[in-house]
Amino acid sequence: MRYIYSVLLLLVMANEVAAQPYPIGHITATFIDSARSNRSVPVEIYYPADVAGDNAAFATSITGKVPAIAFGHGFVMAWSAYQNIWEAVVPAGYIIAFPKTEGTFSPSHDAFGKDLSFVLKELGKLGNTSTSILYNKVDTMTCVMGHSMGGGAAHLAAAANSSIKAIATLAPAETTPSAIAAAGTVNANTLVIAGQNDCVTPPATNQIPMYDATPASCKHYISITGGSHCLMAETNTACSFGESSCTPTPIIDRTTQHTIINRYLIPWLNSRLKNDCTSGSLFDATLAAATDVTHQKNCTLCSTAYLSSNVATTKTWVHPNPFVDNINITAPTYGDCTVRVYNVLGVLVHTQWVRGSTTLSLGHLATGIYQCSLQTEGGSILRTTMVKQ
Repeated sequence: MRYIYSVLLLLVMANEVAAQPYPIGHITATFIDSARSNRSVPVEIYYPADVAGDNAAFATSITGKVPAIAFGHGFVMAWSAYQNIWEAVVPAGYIIAFPKTEGTFSPSHDAFGKDLSFVLKELGKLGNTSTSILYNKVDTMTCVMGHSMGGGAAHLAAAANSSIKAIATLAPAETTPSAIAAAGTVNANTLVIAGQNDCVTPPATNQIPMYDATPASCKHYISITGGSHCLMAETNTACSFGESSCTPTPIIDRTTQHTIINRYLIPWLNSRLKNDCTSGSLFDATLAAATDVTHQKNCTLCSTAYLSSNVATTKTWVHPNPFVDNINITAPTYGDCTVRVYNVLGVLVHTQWVRGSTTLSLGHLATGIYQCSLQTEGGSILRTTMVKQ
């Protein structure tokens, strides 16, 4: 454990973390698949914007292209049940689309998987359309995500479309055709997140077989201790009704489960889709130090060789680390300095002027991993990673 915390202490941000997340823009579209008898695929699309709202301009501060994600909903669950997902990934710099097909009591899993793959292709076309808000903003780094039925369909999509770079699923369910069998041909980077107390799609017969089946050279399985199936999403009557009829029941609340999901999902996406080694190191270290999840993996997202070439040479200026409520800052100057603390989503959660040695009261922060930067009057910046217990 001391080694893990030492790695966390040495991990330095390669680039300045954005002070605030991007606002969320939204558009509605309908894609027509001519290859499937002109099948209509209505979608809700969320993206980083200058201001929040419908048809808002794409974030002008993003000069390049951003990764695109297609997310599949659960059985008889609406796309709107996943507000927690788009509110987590979009501010971190992603486009995410939710197809609204196959919402009946007799869905076609095969068609839904094809819809997810098709949506990614159509997002790419919007990126090449000069009249689109997404013009010149859609990267070829793509990911399929999904919950429950949508998670199983995501495996079907990834198996059929080798251009998909990553797959991240929340309590994915076995489907017809078999998502477990499809996983056996998926080589994309894979993240499977399960709830230990999922009685709707028990991990032993759903998520674990999918994880075990995939031959991906880099895959992770994370089980949220005490987590459940429906807590992956927002409150949903259909899901809650099904979950109320089985056991075991969750022993954590929805907010806690969402916090845990985001703690791993965002750094993982950054690592796999943005080639962000710092986020990969943060993911690896957070997972190794975790007490609220168990996990399996066959790879490391960022090697220790990267860390050793990017360690801080300045003496420790934040202590203790890990901390409980307070940290002591030793500023390397007698002038005024600015300390900024960011959570794993890049959100500024604390800022304070300091001079010399100062104690910061951070008891209001949730348990987790934080990035801390100190800027001197002369403009020099120190950065480090902190662990709040």
